[in-house]
Amino acid sequence: MKKLAFLAPMLLISAALAATPKDTLVYQNSADIPTLDPTMVYDTASGSITENIYETLLTYKGASLTELEPLLATGWKESNAGKTYTFDLRKNVKFHSGNTMTCDDAAYSIRRNLVVNSPESGNWFISEALLGTGSNANDDKTITWDRIAKAVSCNNAGQLVFNLPKVDPAFLAKMAYTGQSIVDKAHAIKQGEWDGTERTWKEWVGKDLNDSGLSKNPSGTGAYQIVRRDANTLLARAFPGYWGQKPAIQNVIIQKVPEQAARYEAIKRGDADIIETGPRSTLSQLQGPGITILDDLPNTTATAFFMNQNVKDPGLLGSGKLDGRGIPANFFSDVNVRRAFSYAFDYERYIKEVQLGKGIQRTMLLPDSFPGYAKDVKTYKYDAKQAESYFKRAFGGDVWKNGFTLRMNYRAGAAASQTAAELLKRNIEAINPKFKVEIGAKQWSTMLNDSKAGKEAMIIIGWAPDYADPDNFVHTFYHSEGYYSPRSGFSDRSIDAWVNQARNTTNTAKRNQLYKLVANRSFAVAPFIYIPAGVNFTVYRSELKGVSKNTYNPMTSFSATGTFWKDLSK
Repeated sequence: MKKLAFLAPMLLISAALAATPKDTLVYQNSADIPTLDPTMVYDTASGSITENIYETLLTYKGASLTELEPLLATGWKESNAGKTYTFDLRKNVKFHSGNTMTCDDAAYSIRRNLVVNSPESGNWFISEALLGTGSNANDDKTITWDRIAKAVSCNNAGQLVFNLPKVDPAFLAKMAYTGQSIVDKAHAIKQGEWDGTERTWKEWVGKDLNDSGLSKNPSGTGAYQIVRRDANTLLARAFPGYWGQKPAIQNVIIQKVPEQAARYEAIKRGDADIIETGPRSTLSQLQGPGITILDDLPNTTATAFFMNQNVKDPGLLGSGKLDGRGIPANFFSDVNVRRAFSYAFDYERYIKEVQLGKGIQRTMLLPDSFPGYAKDVKTYKYDAKQAESYFKRAFGGDVWKNGFTLRMNYRAGAAASQTAAELLKRNIEAINPKFKVEIGAKQWSTMLNDSKAGKEAMIIIGWAPDYADPDNFVHTFYHSEGYYSPRSGFSDRSIDAWVNQARNTTNTAKRNQLYKLVANRSFAVAPFIYIPAGVNFTVYRSELKGVSKNTYNPMTSFSATGTFWKDLSK
């Protein structure tokens, strides 16, 4: 109750003085916080909180995407040809409950993720690493308790041991993901969570734990602990028993403010230290005394037009034929169609009009700041003559002779996606009067579900990384069994083989060579139209210290500053 009595007035004081106190950080955004249970975290809003109240074994070093350093671990070693990892754990670390962290807590945390592995969570990739499958035990009957127990355990020396079925070069990066945070086992069980035993594990497989007891009452080892949370406000306070350096910021207030204009006014007045901003075109509204705009930050998302080679919704096909009134389900299976569409998009105009000149045309669907990105690869440029040439070759000349009507959707409310779709439509229809592209807005959740079922002909969709390894993008987009495969219907034996090889070697140079092969092959077969990547920026009050290009790490969920709360001060 003392904590509530202390923090609640702080919120009132900040509003009254129109300036946040020196020891308090106020962040305003428009997002809900779905969960504070690490096993369910798979969105940036939840991740930005959990990464500050919980901690993982490893974390990224400074702004690096390739260097990892110990956090709750003090060191680790590899053995068994890269299939066994043994971690030494930090001593005398306290949870917010007052319990001392042990190896048993760490083993319980990872086992819990393997047991639950809900479809709504991000645990598929740690399950893939430790069990050889991204599925849970309900969907893959070969998963047994013995396999889970063997995958992660404690040895007699109190070390945490991971046994992988095969080499995974991304394993350490996966362990830095906030969903692999170490939870307080005794506290979790007291909240009604899984008891950690073989007797009950099957009861928890696939459960949706977004609103779990642990989410309502978390206990981590992080520098901050939750004091109060409701639909619109979260209050956190520095944990006095934190094992690391004591943070300068003692209080953190997260406020949900849906209206962009209200957030902009708040940071201008000093009511907020950091805010969620709108598109680059709105930055002019924020320029002024007391506000810093940090620009030219890395963008770690990748976005593309998907050209579905096997459209499973007859309603999008019109006549279903190349007669000018529709398209066949396999319209995009002809590489000439895909190349024509790729040449028909005006990349430079998109960068100029949507990204105000702050954009990069990438060579592949992998962030250019990531390891494995291949710079020396051809890219498509807007060329109406080239597009016309490939359209004339498509389907033996039938596309050019008869024309087509294509229906494509974009996410409702996404101005950049709408503009991209309109640019493509305008350019294609200008090539041949028999070509028609009908575009429409669609609710995001509906479009996601339909595209996952292969029911969209052409959509714009992107990917943000779970962990800083190229496989998280390359397998997702390009592999025939990748997460996005149903949305594109794309399959290429050579690419599949190269991606599989890259997944099974720890040799960085070899992996990079394989990813370059993927990029070159992708240019040749054109499964996607790569949308230029915007350059990121962030806006904050100038008195806030600890935000810079040298410290900004895009893998930190609290990407408004690219840092943890504990690294900030005023």
